Amino acid sequence: MKSEKYNKRINHCESGLKRLFAFRSSLFTHIILIFVSLLSIFPFIWLISTSLKGNAENIFAYPPHLIPADFTWANYAGVWVKVDFIRYFVNSMIAAGGTVLLNLILSALAGYPLARMEFRGKKITFFAVLATIMIPFQAIMLPVYLITLKLNMVDSVSNFAGFAGLILPFAVSAFGIFLMRQAFLGIPHEMEEAAIVDGCNVFQVFTKVLLPMVKPALAVLAIFTFIGSWGEFLWPSIVLTKESMYTLPVGVNNLQGAFSSNWRFIAAGSVLATIPIIIFFLAMQRYFISGENEGAVKG
Repeated sequence: MKSEKYNKRINHCESGLKRLFAFRSSLFTHIILIFVSLLSIFPFIWLISTSLKGNAENIFAYPPHLIPADFTWANYAGVWVKVDFIRYFVNSMIAAGGTVLLNLILSALAGYPLARMEFRGKKITFFAVLATIMIPFQAIMLPVYLITLKLNMVDSVSNFAGFAGLILPFAVSAFGIFLMRQAFLGIPHEMEEAAIVDGCNVFQVFTKVLLPMVKPALAVLAIFTFIGSWGEFLWPSIVLTKESMYTLPVGVNNLQGAFSSNWRFIAAGSVLATIPIIIFFLAMQRYFISGENEGAVKG
């Protein structure tokens, strides 16, 4: 009996120590994650703080003041007066929306045969697509710009041509094709075979059976594409010539003059420009966690 009680006490102490070590490990992990998160969001917090500071407060004061002493919303109202914010916003929505739509369609159409069909040169084609990820856009920007000019996809021809020049160079990406291929690989072949037995052709299998099953991957692709397109500055600043066609990043940059810059207005405009990204992510987040794991289903 004494030995049983002794063993129970030993087991109880061991379980208590395990829980204590697990708690300490979890606490340490959470402290690190919170610290890294604060470092990541600090620039955005500083941006908000700057946008809420009045003219009487020095935004370059040292040590810096995170909480505004001269709190005001006037900078946000001033941005709407200083630049044509609504037009820039609409231009960005058209460019980002068109880029997202084309990426979803073309990436799904390219990923489907690479995952579900057998044809000669399939692996070579897939690896060739992946190889393009290693080429930065800046390296091919000049030939893409020359092609854009040759095809008259510039805003000096028409507004429609200007939007085509913004959207078409980013209409599909190797990342999108890879993500959709991996998502299609995760679907059992029995689903496709059952649909064919029920009388569906290849296009119906693709649109009515497979596409609804890869919604998480489509959502992830939409989020990354929207964020990249919405925040793109270099390409629009090169290809656009008319101020009425400027997107938000280029329009907000106009607040920065050659000799003086209203950093309060720039900060306010930058904060307003991030709101659509946050709204879009919140709308798609229900698919995001499951969808970002689609690329790890199969190789």
